[in-house]
Amino acid sequence: MSETNVPVAARVTTPAAVPEEPRKLDDVMLAMDVVDTLRHRTRVVDMELNETAREEQLVARLKEIYGAQGIEVPDRILKDGVKALAEQRFVYKPPKDSFSVKLARLYVSRKRWLPQSLTTLGALAAIAVAFQLFVFGPSNAEWQAMPTEISRVLADGQKLAIDPTVDAQLAGLAAEGQRAVANGDRDAARTQLATMKTMNEQLAQEYDIRVVSRPGEDSGFWRQSEDPPFGMNYYVVVEALAPGGRVLSVPITSIETQKASKVTIWAQRVNKDTLDRVAAEKAAGGGVVNDIFGRKARGELTPVFDEPVPGGAITKW
Repeated sequence: MSETNVPVAARVTTPAAVPEEPRKLDDVMLAMDVVDTLRHRTRVVDMELNETAREEQLVARLKEIYGAQGIEVPDRILKDGVKALAEQRFVYKPPKDSFSVKLARLYVSRKRWLPQSLTTLGALAAIAVAFQLFVFGPSNAEWQAMPTEISRVLADGQKLAIDPTVDAQLAGLAAEGQRAVANGDRDAARTQLATMKTMNEQLAQEYDIRVVSRPGEDSGFWRQSEDPPFGMNYYVVVEALAPGGRVLSVPITSIETQKASKVTIWAQRVNKDTLDRVAAEKAAGGGVVNDIFGRKARGELTPVFDEPVPGGAITKW
């Protein structure tokens, strides 16, 4: 193959672009100094730039300033400094107030707030631990033991109870308590358990019901009923006397308030004939001769009276 002839002029290649020479550190420093000079000579900037003076005029003024100090600065450096001032190249611009910046500031100021924060956190941790140990700790332990406690109290009550009806009543309360535990209802479970314990306490007691006949104390009274047909109610004042003569505190539910409370003396509702007998005996001899009014046996929930009573009692009169 023949070779194509190309004119010599056509074979001349275009020289590669020469990369821009990196700027020297001295030049950058000088440019920064120029910017700093311009920034401090605000009157120069105001007079020249604000009046749209040409760059040459500002450069000339700068040369005068540096010349007066015996410093010779090349024009290119002066021009670079003027351009840098216009572009705010060497002006510090604070970062935006972002979350990262806030964390950084918090870290920088840690010596001021960290000791106090650690002290506060330590105190809060101590309070939390104490609260867990002395408040939630016992409460949680009690709740975890609740099913076993209900079963134990039921077994104790069934050993004491003589009447099958009372036995069944205790079993019903225990079932309600266990159901409340399963449902996470602490208040209901505690209420059922407390009722069972009160019943067991009553079952375990053994006492005589004695009419109070001490001088200066009422042995009986009557009062008008607050309910229709507004008849008369008659009461004998009594107390519970344990074997050996010790006066007991027993739970009595008032028919007037429907509230139960433990008392050592209460007024038992009786028939008019019973009140008249007690009143006659006390008036005749200063005391009641037949003062044993009834008995409560161990294993029984309610006392048995020697005379017919319409039922009911009050604790205040």
